[in-house]
Amino acid sequence: MSTDLYTALRTGDRSALARAITLVESTRGEDSGAARELVRMCLPHSGISQRIGVTGIPGAGKSTLIDVLGMHLVEQGHRVAVLAVDPSSVRGGSILGDKTRMERLSQHPQAFIRPSPTGGTLGGVGRRTRETIVLCEAAGYDRLLIETVGIGQSELAIDRITDINLLLMIAGAGDELQGIKRGIMEAADILVLTKSDGENGMRNRRTAGELRQAVQLLPARDHGGRPEVLLCSALENHGIAELINAISEFTERMRSTGFTEMRRHEQDRWWMRSTIEERLITGFYSDPRVQAMLADLENSVVSGTHSPFDAAEELLKIVRP
Repeated sequence: MSTDLYTALRTGDRSALARAITLVESTRGEDSGAARELVRMCLPHSGISQRIGVTGIPGAGKSTLIDVLGMHLVEQGHRVAVLAVDPSSVRGGSILGDKTRMERLSQHPQAFIRPSPTGGTLGGVGRRTRETIVLCEAAGYDRLLIETVGIGQSELAIDRITDINLLLMIAGAGDELQGIKRGIMEAADILVLTKSDGENGMRNRRTAGELRQAVQLLPARDHGGRPEVLLCSALENHGIAELINAISEFTERMRSTGFTEMRRHEQDRWWMRSTIEERLITGFYSDPRVQAMLADLENSVVSGTHSPFDAAEELLKIVRP
């Protein structure tokens, strides 16, 4: 199955790519081997894309901006994949609101949009976003737009999978100077004040000036720079060309200095450790001995017979060598 799916995916078949992502996202134990084999086959063909993270609070206009940005990119001859991570149930299932807000891009033959659930994963990205990136690149997509769920301070995982991060902000939402304190600000390469049209235009320009001064108080990013501040309006198509140019200039500068390659090596190291932790936790709860004792120990914690710490220690003793 993996070989046939891989062959179809390498031709750029969007339905094959969708099936491949579904396989990789599957939580069924019988799919794990085929999923790992598929990712292994795709890895030599990955790494070709420009990986762009798009994050920000709900209502900042992430999906609308991605629709416009993606259309500009496909018109320049790029193939665009959008990975829109939805804040859906830990039991699976995904809200398709992001895709409906990308009406033009979703209909373009050179674009692929995939909403995926977080599946209870913290950090603003899905459990299998890293593997999905590999599949998209193997399918020939050279521009990846990764939209996070917009949960605020904990979206730092986006910095582990992208080459550049855009943080979208809106004036008057308490995100201007207060936002400087947030951890996510330290993971941003470009700050974008969206909805800079109509009555918001003057307010956003004033906020942009305040932000340009305030970002100097942030610690420098690991590449030595601080976020650039831009204004745009997806509705009026204002500032989009400037944003695309800023993204291109930044990524070209990072590649020419060797920073992108170094960053991706560090990301691979992080994902290896993250995968180890995930597999250990999954293996722990799948252990029949743990399953046999877990419910009783949980009840004893609720009743006060055991402390949570003693109960945890008792379970951990089962799997310790």
